[in-house]
Order: sequence, then structure tokens, then C-alpha cells
Amino acid sequence: MGWTNALLCSLVAVALPIGQVMFKWAALYSVRLEGPFVWRVLQNWPLMGAFAWYGGTALLWFYVLTRVPLSAAYVFSLIGSALVPVAAWVIFKEPLSWPMAIGYALMLAGFLVIVSQVRA
Repeated sequence: MGWTNALLCSLVAVALPIGQVMFKWAALYSVRLEGPFVWRVLQNWPLMGAFAWYGGTALLWFYVLTRVPLSAAYVFSLIGSALVPVAAWVIFKEPLSWPMAIGYALMLAGFLVIVSQVRA
């Protein structure tokens, strides 16, 4: 895989956890709103931002898939999956544990094994 395609895949991998953080922020914001669920959703500006972010990320993902096979591009989602708990720990002070750290380290090792063999 060329550097350009790897960079594009990495951008998607980082964009997805950012979206997850935005959704968590929207969920915390929603608790402060009053009224029926639909009304709270319509008033939830962080949620609208998260939807817009995911829309842009989906367009980027579509573009990536015009250049890179799905099997090669999707392995980069492991990076995003590993970043979510770290972001939750840093931003929302959610707990981390050694078993989680070991599991995510194994995922990242798997990523390195797979991406070193990808030809796209």
C-alpha cells in the first residue's frame, strides 16, 4: 500500500474515534436537556455536530474505498478501536485496566502484522 493510501486510511481510523467522543459529549449534553426524546435530539447541537462529522467521515471512507480494497482499508479500523478507550480516559476520565491495555496492544500488533503484508 502506498503512503498516500495509508495516510487516507489512517485519517479515517482517527476520524471515527473523534466521532465517538463527539457522540459521548452529545449524550452528556442530552442529560441537561428537558422534554421528550425527539425534542432533546433536535436541541442537541453536539449531536448534530457528531452527525455532520460522521457524514464527512463516510464520504472520506467512500473515497478511500475507490482507491483501496476493503480488506486492506478496514484493517486500519483497529487503530480507531484502540484510540477510543484512550480518548475516553483522557477526556471523560473513564477507567482503563491492564486487561484492556493488553488487548488493545494485541490488536495493534495484529494491525502491524496485517498491514505489513497488504498489497494495494
